[in-house]
Amino acid sequence: MIGVIRVFTTDNKEILNQHGKVITNTSNIPTVSKCIQDQPLGIFNEETEAQAIPKIVELGKELEREGSKVLVISCAADPAIEELRKAVSIPVIGAGSASALTALSIGKPVGVMGITDNAPAVVEDLLSSLLVGYKRPDGVTNTTDLLTAQGKRSGIEAAEHLISLGAEAIVFACTGFSTIGLAAVLRERLNIPVIDAVEAEGLFASYLLKKSVPSVSSQAGFL
Repeated sequence: MIGVIRVFTTDNKEILNQHGKVITNTSNIPTVSKCIQDQPLGIFNEETEAQAIPKIVELGKELEREGSKVLVISCAADPAIEELRKAVSIPVIGAGSASALTALSIGKPVGVMGITDNAPAVVEDLLSSLLVGYKRPDGVTNTTDLLTAQGKRSGIEAAEHLISLGAEAIVFACTGFSTIGLAAVLRERLNIPVIDAVEAEGLFASYLLKKSVPSVSSQAGFL
């Protein structure tokens, strides 16, 4: 089982489990999702990231105790990833590094979309010279803004802007784009590779899970 750590607070089970469903649909692996507490707007600056770090670590330890064999931090900034790796005995995957590494395998100029003023450091560092631009959708400052019709429209406009800068692939530096299903919209509309951070983290995590526990998929009844 893959443990999915959501870095914002919600009582909406559908939204909470959305990233896990994406991973299960793309990787045929069961997931369990939990969210940190007291951060309804998630992580959107250094202060909120610092507040989230101990919460992420404790949640990861809890998921390991409950049977998860791989953990994913479903946030493109990879918050608390080093701290969590030291605190648990199972692999930990970050959405940001997973999406950036997937983009590197394509080798095309990349435009990055996120909700912060700048691209997450882990994404920018990994992409290096392939990064041609970064764009935050207009009017979007936290993950809840993406749940509106205007948030989705702004996401489309941001991707089109990055293409005008020379991007031949789009990387999501915010997992909230997965929540609103933006990748499918952009793939149909723009006809270029769109790397969804949740799909990317799921692919990395499922590979590690299958390698470490070869029979997990068949035991779960997925294969």
